[in-house]
Amino acid sequence: MNLFFKKLLYIIVMLFIISLISFIAINLAPNSFFASGELNPNITPEAIAELKAIYGLDKPLYIQFFSWINSIIQLDFGISFSSGAKVKDDILNRIEVTLILNIISMILIFLISLYFGIKSAMKQNSFFDRFTNQLSLLSFSMPSFYLALVLVLIFSIKFELFPIAGLHSVPKDGSLTYYLDFAWHLTLPIFIIVFGGIGSLILYIRALTIEILKSDYIFFARARGLNNKIILRHYILPNLYPPIITLLGLSLPGIIGGSVILETIFSIDGMGLLFYQSALSHDYPVIMGILIIGSFLTLLGNILADLVLLKLNPNYSEK
Repeated sequence: MNLFFKKLLYIIVMLFIISLISFIAINLAPNSFFASGELNPNITPEAIAELKAIYGLDKPLYIQFFSWINSIIQLDFGISFSSGAKVKDDILNRIEVTLILNIISMILIFLISLYFGIKSAMKQNSFFDRFTNQLSLLSFSMPSFYLALVLVLIFSIKFELFPIAGLHSVPKDGSLTYYLDFAWHLTLPIFIIVFGGIGSLILYIRALTIEILKSDYIFFARARGLNNKIILRHYILPNLYPPIITLLGLSLPGIIGGSVILETIFSIDGMGLLFYQSALSHDYPVIMGILIIGSFLTLLGNILADLVLLKLNPNYSEK
């Protein structure tokens, strides 16, 4: 119970600090949502002042900040400047597809990286090891937006195997055809996310596995005649879990932030595209709402990683 309250206090304090920094940074940014209106001769200064009063932007910054914090506590992220709808509703309407896209990608990244990283380490200097290293370097160095454009040109325009953009080509009736069509539209985006994410993780897992294979307990396990499957299950994987789980926990913000470019290229109506559109239009309430959710996911991922490690290893304790 003490650990729970300690983690809860940590989340509250960090969210407050992140909120303060984000609020200051946004208010220091040049221009604003109302800048175009101020330059429009058909909009009077009185109308601009009335709009600012409606959104509470006529008050001092410290009052705006604490008013916003009070709204966040009530899970109210304010009203969007662009749509006039509640920010919470805009986010809830778009978060589902982003979660589906990125959670599937994260699972695939984890499984593929684990397989290639461990097998490459256990077969050093083999053809598979060299192939894995080249694949990792290609993945690590390939910009996701460039790969997306190349794959769209090849598989969507030239061969017409996958759709260029969007999520659906059939009516949303809940049938098997609808879900297969949905998966068909997400194939290229998921492939691009996975390919761009496995490179560094494969090299990281490979390096960790090589260090583990140099350990004395691996030497004694092999001296006892244990085969590679037993060594992998009882010696390598238990030592790989802590750093990998920690890394995956810190990767949770990518569920939202990593989708901005791909959702824009493929016109996927998710959180990434919403963030991009809000940044272009200086829709500060939406930007702040997405930043807070991303920060919360970061903190939550860190805490979940600690709890999972504590479950796997009761002797684990955060320093």
